[in-house]
Amino acid sequence: MSAVSLRVGADGVPRCAWVGEDAEYRRYHDEEWGRPLHGDRALFEKLSLEGFQAGLSWITILKRREGFRRAFAGFEPAAIAGLGPADVERLMGDAGIIRNRAKIEATIANARLVLELTRDDAGAFDRLLWSFAPAGERRRPASLGDIPVSTPESVALSTALRKRGFRFVGATTMYALMQSTGMVDDHVEGCHRAA
Repeated sequence: MSAVSLRVGADGVPRCAWVGEDAEYRRYHDEEWGRPLHGDRALFEKLSLEGFQAGLSWITILKRREGFRRAFAGFEPAAIAGLGPADVERLMGDAGIIRNRAKIEATIANARLVLELTRDDAGAFDRLLWSFAPAGERRRPASLGDIPVSTPESVALSTALRKRGFRFVGATTMYALMQSTGMVDDHVEGCHRAA
């Protein structure tokens, strides 16, 4: 295994090398990344945060997650769906989030789509996303270089969401969503979280 794929932290625990030494990043890696996540609201939050992450590092988003939760009403789709142009302007001035108009507007539009999908069928968004999870056994990556940036499943998920009108849901972003929500487990061999 490549030395850059696995790092033993100051706490003596081997982790995927992308984690580094940041305490919040370690907590996220150890407690969230790669663990199955369900629930329409929880998955909408991850979808939104992954969209905001496009072009940025995940730690940038992670350090602002509480700001995002505050600004976007805990990622409750019904609350976000009601936001209008004045709210967009207010959010553009919020230093606690990434102030990108296209991503803010996409989050609001995506919330409306989630609300429409789940209005009479709680769990429909969860089932939709998880229907694209890869079936069967996957080979654990031996190194970070073995981890793809997209897969046929993430391309299919991206295509399905785009057809429904979702934005900031490209195939690479959807693969990151699959990793963060445990649809795939890309902890490298030797990582203490590798199943």
